[in-house]
Amino acid sequence: MNEMPRRPDLVERPVPPREKPRRSGWRRFWIWSGIGFGSIAVIVGFVALGFIVYLMRDLPSVEALQNYTPPVTTRVYAGDGSLLGEYARERRIFVPIAFVPKRVIQAFTSAEDRNFYSHPGIDPSGILRAAIKDIGNVMAGRRLEGASTITQQVAKNFLLNSNQNFQRKAREAVLAIRIDATYPKSKILELYLNEIFLGENSYGVAAAALNYFDKSLDELDVAEVAFLASLPKAPSNYDPQYHHRAALERRNWVIDQMRDNGYVTAEEAESAKAEPLVTKRRALGIQTQDAEYFVEEVRRQLYAKYGQNGLYDGGLEVRSTLDARLQNFAVNALRTGLVRYDRRHGWRGAFSHIPMDGNWKETVASIQNQSGIVTWRVAVVTGYDGDDTKIAFGNGESGTIPYSEILWARRELKGGDTAGTPSSPRQVVKPGDVIYVEPVAGKANAYALRQVPEINGAIVAMDPHTGRVLALSGGFSYASSQFDRAMQAQRQPGSTFKPFVYAAALDNGRTPISPEFDTPFEASMGAGQGMWRPRNFGHKFLGQITLRRAITLSLNNATAHLAASLGMDKIVPYAVNMGLYDHLDPYLANALGAGDTTLMKVVTGYSEFVNGGKKITASLIDRVQDRNGDTIWRHDARKCDGCDTPNWHPGQEEPLLSDPRPQILDPRTAYQIVSLLQGVVQFGTGRSISVIPKPLAGKTGTSNDAKDLWFVGFSPDLTAGVFVGFDNPRTTGRHEQGALTAAPIFRDFMKDALADAPPTPFRVPPGISFVSVDRVSGREEPASVPTAIMEAFKAGTEPGIAIGPDSGHVSDESAATNSQTDIGEGTGGLY
Repeated sequence: MNEMPRRPDLVERPVPPREKPRRSGWRRFWIWSGIGFGSIAVIVGFVALGFIVYLMRDLPSVEALQNYTPPVTTRVYAGDGSLLGEYARERRIFVPIAFVPKRVIQAFTSAEDRNFYSHPGIDPSGILRAAIKDIGNVMAGRRLEGASTITQQVAKNFLLNSNQNFQRKAREAVLAIRIDATYPKSKILELYLNEIFLGENSYGVAAAALNYFDKSLDELDVAEVAFLASLPKAPSNYDPQYHHRAALERRNWVIDQMRDNGYVTAEEAESAKAEPLVTKRRALGIQTQDAEYFVEEVRRQLYAKYGQNGLYDGGLEVRSTLDARLQNFAVNALRTGLVRYDRRHGWRGAFSHIPMDGNWKETVASIQNQSGIVTWRVAVVTGYDGDDTKIAFGNGESGTIPYSEILWARRELKGGDTAGTPSSPRQVVKPGDVIYVEPVAGKANAYALRQVPEINGAIVAMDPHTGRVLALSGGFSYASSQFDRAMQAQRQPGSTFKPFVYAAALDNGRTPISPEFDTPFEASMGAGQGMWRPRNFGHKFLGQITLRRAITLSLNNATAHLAASLGMDKIVPYAVNMGLYDHLDPYLANALGAGDTTLMKVVTGYSEFVNGGKKITASLIDRVQDRNGDTIWRHDARKCDGCDTPNWHPGQEEPLLSDPRPQILDPRTAYQIVSLLQGVVQFGTGRSISVIPKPLAGKTGTSNDAKDLWFVGFSPDLTAGVFVGFDNPRTTGRHEQGALTAAPIFRDFMKDALADAPPTPFRVPPGISFVSVDRVSGREEPASVPTAIMEAFKAGTEPGIAIGPDSGHVSDESAATNSQTDIGEGTGGLY
């Protein structure tokens, strides 16, 4: 069989080997690069994740911000709401964001974080800008710039520290994101605006507004809010007191940012930038001049009650009892009285002397005014112009002291006497003497010579029905001495103690006309102590007199006889119960005020006479509120049932306030003492007070050797007391006494304090019977007799009514037996 020939197209051809595709070198490069970068990214991601986990491992919880309770300034207010003082380690006034003006928010977001409302806690665009700048900073060796948002600053201020390193910034960023996710923007702003430090010990915008401009936030204009917003970056670098130009430029930059963000118009921006940058600084502490002693005592009491943290961090709102009007009268009366005494005792000379060569003006300018009187100035004597004295001041000004304004400066002699009136200013001052002067009203460049009194004193005014201290000054000025003589000085009250002796007598059978003997008295002071022999001021004895006449003339011997016949064991409880002492030894000399006490305690005791014998507690504070506005203490403990009744209808009975005050003295006895002390003012040692046409009563006091001078008295609704003496007790002078020195201060105060008050009579309690008697002899007389007064008797003790053996009507023989009494151990010596 023949084979068929193969068709050419069907002939099997050998298949060539398959060629592998050729790969490009670039392609391989990119593949391997991608693998490499991907691996690095994964590694970096794991490292970053690990770093984030590491950072978050001990991050503080943002939940802590929910219960933010920062240190807040404690503020003390007067009774009329005016600010008296502030106490804080960080001056801060917390303001909820709802009460922060929009303009304040706009200024701070423009200056610190313009994208605050749109970013998630960190601002990537801001970070990029800062990173670019930081390249140059690193190369130049400068400090790195941050790109912190407001949220990041909250994280740093509240939860972290201020270390400048990458780890802290990373932790800050993580916390900022968490804070932004947890809290609304308004809460974050509230935290920021109340926490941020703005210089001048100001924490938060509200405190800064007060400390720089003495304004509340809603009173600030555009320029002022822009200045505050310029401070967070570096408060010390933009303090206008030291860097005014830098502060002004930074403020104007903030204004431009506010304009760019549409918060102010171009016209408003230009007007704000044209404003001068003037700040008004306020020192921390006492804010009201001439109330320093009062406010410092409030501070001491708050510290004792609430401790250091409560006072300086607690944000207490304290409403004090101070009446600014009465405080002004009290300070002026005390200063005038002290200067009056000081001038009686002459000129002690310039308080300093400087050579008049070289740059003496700088020397004068460097001498501080320590008088505490804002109208006084420090001057140096430069020469004379006839009888006038030429003076100059540190600022280059000059003036003269007319001869008439230097006449008072008599030279002080030994024993408290003074030389005659100076015939020439050369006898008083010489060139180079540094002195205090005060402008003379109505005369240009004319000044009066002034001298800070060496003697000092105190004055207290009180509401006798509540114990609220309405005015208090503990010295001539707080700048010259911070020792509070109203609260801290323990002094002998002298004859101001006598009303407590007479109160005991009236409760033990005596009446105002009971006889007593003003005769020589002596008593043993104990083994080896000698005899105590009190004496009257005039060294005279009046023989048998009434109790009224004895206290009216402040007769020591009559009081000593009375105390001896009563027994000190009956007198001491009155002084203790009425608050003069916590403890008083029953020595007879204490009946004449030998035991040390304070002016505040004596004023409190006198208040309990005029209020009808009700116990009161002196208080400088009405109410204390915590930072949330809740009352945590108040002086008025009375309860008013029904005062908070939600529904009130016509004819409904008004609720009555309870009176929890203990009755510590028979109200009839209290009124009798008031009546006796009225006699002191009308006819006795307090006669200088009687020029005031208002019902007034009171008692002078002068301790042994006139070391302590007093007057304490009252109207029906106001008690006041004055003390004058040297801080290191010594005699105030041979002729000085409470009637001459302290009583006029009381008079000057009461004259102003009661100027607009009606002449309210003293309130008479039930059980008092009035009988017309002669004020000297105590015999019944018709009311038409010139010396007749209406004497107050407890019902049943009037003249002509039989009185029991304790009536106080003693015979001459029994009185004589009391002229010498053994009073045991103790000291005395008051007259």
